[in-house]
Amino acid sequence: MKTYTLDEVQDTIIGEVGTPERDFFEYEIQMDLIGKAIKQTRLERNLTQEELGKLIGVQKAQISRLENNASNVTMDTLMRVFSALKAKVKLHVELANMNINVGK
Repeated sequence: MKTYTLDEVQDTIIGEVGTPERDFFEYEIQMDLIGKAIKQTRLERNLTQEELGKLIGVQKAQISRLENNASNVTMDTLMRVFSALKAKVKLHVELANMNINVGK
């Protein structure tokens, strides 16, 4: 019986690194991790979804959606959430002829 590494299984089922399918998969994982981190931090700060929503000016439902699927959220909303949770945010963008660093 042949055994397969996790990388081999991912390449076969999801797609090889660099393909659109694999990029989308990796993106969805990252967004899921961001949502889970927001929820965990909110709970550690003893905030309800409603309280966090009031801090940043959105409804409780939007906080719930963000915690469960952060892939369809604006950068502005994410920055306000992280600011309310007192998180440090760093964004690094590399383009062909410039690098951009944003963060606190």
